[in-house]
Amino acid sequence: MADATPAPGAMRDLYDLLTGDDEARVCKDIPDEACREQPKSFFRHGLALAATKLGDGLADPKLVLSWLLSSLGAPGYLIGLLVPVRESLSLLPQLLVAAQLRAFAVRKWFWVVATAVEGVALGLMALAALFLGGTIAGWTIILCLALFSLARGVASIAQKDVLGKTIAKTRRGTVSGYAGTIASFGTGAFGLYLVAFSQNDDPGFFALLLTAAGALFLIAALVFSRIEEQPGATEGGGNAIAFTRNEFARLGDEPTFARFVAARALFVSAALLPPYLVMALQRAEGTGLFDLGQLILASGIAGGLSSFVWGRLADKSSRLVMMATGGLAGATALIAGLLALVAPAALGLPLLIPAAIFLVALSHAGMRIGRKTYIVDFAGSERRAGYVALSNTLIGVVLLLSGLVGVFAELAGIGLTFLLLAACAGLGVWLASGLPEVQAD
Repeated sequence: MADATPAPGAMRDLYDLLTGDDEARVCKDIPDEACREQPKSFFRHGLALAATKLGDGLADPKLVLSWLLSSLGAPGYLIGLLVPVRESLSLLPQLLVAAQLRAFAVRKWFWVVATAVEGVALGLMALAALFLGGTIAGWTIILCLALFSLARGVASIAQKDVLGKTIAKTRRGTVSGYAGTIASFGTGAFGLYLVAFSQNDDPGFFALLLTAAGALFLIAALVFSRIEEQPGATEGGGNAIAFTRNEFARLGDEPTFARFVAARALFVSAALLPPYLVMALQRAEGTGLFDLGQLILASGIAGGLSSFVWGRLADKSSRLVMMATGGLAGATALIAGLLALVAPAALGLPLLIPAAIFLVALSHAGMRIGRKTYIVDFAGSERRAGYVALSNTLIGVVLLLSGLVGVFAELAGIGLTFLLLAACAGLGVWLASGLPEVQAD
């Protein structure tokens, strides 16, 4: 453990205020050089992450892009491809990316270039929204989303690796929490705008929105490029096939990691909840941009109120954060399932579905921070990129298979689907309870 004092100044004072004074100058598992630069790295990480998270909120495939494709007259099967393309393509290639990343001593440029590509992809979507229509517009946006997602996979691996090299333990969840809070309030403000001005559903509005989101990613790339990253180890990098084989072999050799992956796979149930809640709302009263604004506003407020708190709690026990958030999502699914089976008309009560979205978003914000903080702190500098890549690749496969939940919903109904998701979340909580604490000294 290094104990280096960062250079004095206003930035360090603000850093001490935001992170707390108890251990503000103590660096765990990063070198002295990185410790001295930690206040600057903290703010640059936070600003870059906040910008990309806000950009994600403005171009959310589950809501915003779905509305856009529908308004452009794209066929329904293309709208159904949005979420699978966005989620799976950002996760599945990460083992191969991690192998290449490992061969470079300085990895921040992977994040910088990938994030710039994401910004360009969003700009191309904006042009498609403005000048194309129907099936051509739909396929163009899908292809741009595929490019965006592949770049996101590269950025995800690089960001966690650079975070582990530049920000010490007990500070990583905090920086993610602050970034999430800023972005969530920005997304909530966007939802409020839609509620107030819901008539703006023309392609020009969405083109402007996607342009703004793309600009945020380009700004984030510029900010991240200023992070002072110390060179890291490069052994074992470059051979993607051998790297992939070795990483999968570790699942049987490292039971703690295997248990974490299994728990995370079950917690995918929380991410699957919102579309079925929206489905319940649609069946009750139909939807429009006013309803879209309500749901985005609820999600933004939840993230804004909770991300900072979850981040600080994750730096104390990311395992307990995963358990608490998984339990919250499971309880929400359980109540929704019971209502759907016993009193389905109750799902149409005013604000009930937005309240459920709020709780799910609350849990999802904490789950993301909890699992990211856990894997970064658990892996250590030598294994971080491999653990993150293997975990994300396996979850990408799970997300592809999660399409079967839609088939189950068609056959068994939405009530039993909610109960299935609740059971998965509950099993995930049980698995997470058996994980060791990794934040303890």
